[in-house]
Amino acid sequence: MAADRVVRLANGQGFWGDSVDAPVRLIEEGPLDYLTLDYLAEVTMSIMQKLRRRDPSKGYATDFIDLIRRTLPTLREKRVKVVANAGGVNPEACRAVLLEVAREQNATGLKIGSVTGDDLMDRLDELVAAGAPLANLDDGRPFSEIRDRVLSANVYVGSFPVADALRRGADIVVTGRSTDPGLVLSPLIAEFGWGATDWNLLAAGTVAGHIVECGAQCTGGNFSRWWEVEGWDRLGYPVLEASPDGTFVVTKHDSTGGMVTPDTVGEQLVYEMGDPSGYITPDCVVDFTTIRLAEDGKDRVRVHGIEGRKATDSYKVSISYLEGYKAAGQLTISGPDAMAKAKVCADALWGRLAFAGVTFEDTVTEFVGANTCHGDIIDVPDNLAEVVLRVGVKDSDRAKVDRFGKEIAPLVTSGPPGVTGFAGGRPKATEVLGYWPALLDKRHVTTTVDVEEVG
Repeated sequence: MAADRVVRLANGQGFWGDSVDAPVRLIEEGPLDYLTLDYLAEVTMSIMQKLRRRDPSKGYATDFIDLIRRTLPTLREKRVKVVANAGGVNPEACRAVLLEVAREQNATGLKIGSVTGDDLMDRLDELVAAGAPLANLDDGRPFSEIRDRVLSANVYVGSFPVADALRRGADIVVTGRSTDPGLVLSPLIAEFGWGATDWNLLAAGTVAGHIVECGAQCTGGNFSRWWEVEGWDRLGYPVLEASPDGTFVVTKHDSTGGMVTPDTVGEQLVYEMGDPSGYITPDCVVDFTTIRLAEDGKDRVRVHGIEGRKATDSYKVSISYLEGYKAAGQLTISGPDAMAKAKVCADALWGRLAFAGVTFEDTVTEFVGANTCHGDIIDVPDNLAEVVLRVGVKDSDRAKVDRFGKEIAPLVTSGPPGVTGFAGGRPKATEVLGYWPALLDKRHVTTTVDVEEVG
């Protein structure tokens, strides 16, 4: 393998709901070998699990199907491979639909792979019986506390199964709950032949993936010195130029907006980092204190010096469960003494509910524009011309939460003057999802890789 060989990877989705045009532009506006797409978050898995319970053929990111349908001719023309965790809780179903799309477009010879084995939902009792405690990683609470309320359970699998699919010729690979950085690490393992004990190289690939996993958050998006960023209307998404020795450059396509500097990259590095000397993934443990950033020209940052060490014997498990119900609503109060009138509305709302014998486990009262973000640490002007009163409740009793929703609209006529806006209709109770992190010995998890060619 040539030491100067470079693989170009780009990440076009930081979450399910990110820009639908960003990945298209990445494919069309510059050279690329791999496009990665990160759709999953803890709450997303539980939503997908509910979708699959209603329809066994669902449970994946449908936006991904639309993207492939839109870009498949260009992907094939430019020979860009795609790695995405869009499979959610049903990677096989996602792959089946992708195969249908490929056949519709006569994409003969295209190979589509899937990686399964991360979904533990149907194995929870079996795992507990086998001695897996699944205790809460943060506070040690026993899993039995939430067992009957679990909505989803997925293990963060490593990067080698996706790399295996790519080595077997897959042009598109969909997974379930892989790690976010693993979407980038997997192609590097496949391209450069990195081994399971090449800790420094695996750490470098993990850092590369971590930098781009949130999309434009490393190219100027969410940057603390936002006023320095230009071209917000055409913000470029990140591109990596990776080398076999583990060094890489973070950049973006030419003529796109945004900026790539050691500061934009550095801010993303500390995002969701935890212990900087021990960033744990299924593939390795990364020492973030060894990372070195150097400007390498305009909108180019070279990253090097990364060190890693042996992986742990456990996988992290992401479990979501029903924690109760919530509802929120708002009123707009305008005119003279808007803030004072908003406080009267809030007091009336809670007083009327208390008089009716309805109390809640948790409540919130916010005056948007006055204290929502900063609380009492800033002074609020007395002469506000308008205020949005936002109120909310959380409780394990759904009926009580629904009862709260019926008490907001009456303030339009039974409150002080100036209640001019009742937004969104009567609030309804919706589920509150709790997050339960746990550890699971790796010997309990087996992944399966399937690759199918379009005939």
